[in-house]
Amino acid sequence: MSAGKRTARESRWLPWHAIAVFGFLYLPIVTLIVYSFNGQGVGGFPPRNLTLDWYRMLFADDAIWTSVLNSLLVALVAVGIALAFGIPAALALDRANFPGKAVFRRLVLLPLILPGIITGLSLLMLFRQTDVKLSLVTIVLGHGTALISVATTEVFAGLQKLDRAQEEASLDLGANYWHTFWRVTIPNLRLSIIGAALLIFTLSMDEIAVSFFLIGRDNTLPLEIWGRLRRGITPEINAISSIIFIFSLIAIVTWYRLRVGAEGQPQITGELLET
Repeated sequence: MSAGKRTARESRWLPWHAIAVFGFLYLPIVTLIVYSFNGQGVGGFPPRNLTLDWYRMLFADDAIWTSVLNSLLVALVAVGIALAFGIPAALALDRANFPGKAVFRRLVLLPLILPGIITGLSLLMLFRQTDVKLSLVTIVLGHGTALISVATTEVFAGLQKLDRAQEEASLDLGANYWHTFWRVTIPNLRLSIIGAALLIFTLSMDEIAVSFFLIGRDNTLPLEIWGRLRRGITPEINAISSIIFIFSLIAIVTWYRLRVGAEGQPQITGELLET
């Protein structure tokens, strides 16, 4: 068989291969969304008697929405903690030379490869030794600590692509380092920071391992869903999962549009000239 015929034959299989891969990835999500409208609950195929009753039950479920608010609060604060420590760590790795830098880089990235159960158990032991009561505060500290490495890697990648000539021009125009950082460096890193924030927020929202060890009286959404799944799948879980998927999709599309829009514009250059 000639090379041209073999290539043509392989190319005919590529669309089917792509369909199979995407079907394997997304068919379960589509099934979950469809069954959130199924009038027969989680059973019965094909779905029939489509209804919004499960969503009505969901919106009347105070325990679910309390856990949603808890998860949102934890995720937002975790984003702040991770960025507050991750951005300086990324700057240190990119701009500074100091003894033990290689060890520091490995220690910063260690939470990325550590299993969540190790992080959660070690933090639990620390809080027990210091007599800190388990609550949403301990979950926030756990999530923020575990996700600092995500912020560091995302911002460090952005710093690697940053044009240092703009910062040098800012300094030559009379600005100090602090002014240059806020008016030139941070604006040019906004895509990396937004990407890191979205990723940290998403990872915090669905974190179970660390939360399981640090939970107090107040449940987060993943633990609330986990507790209910132990008693069986209910249509309400399908409904809340569908809503989470929609909001995640909106966040991804928003970030993509911001990225495309920013890449079509010139980078921050002479902003200091306006002041």
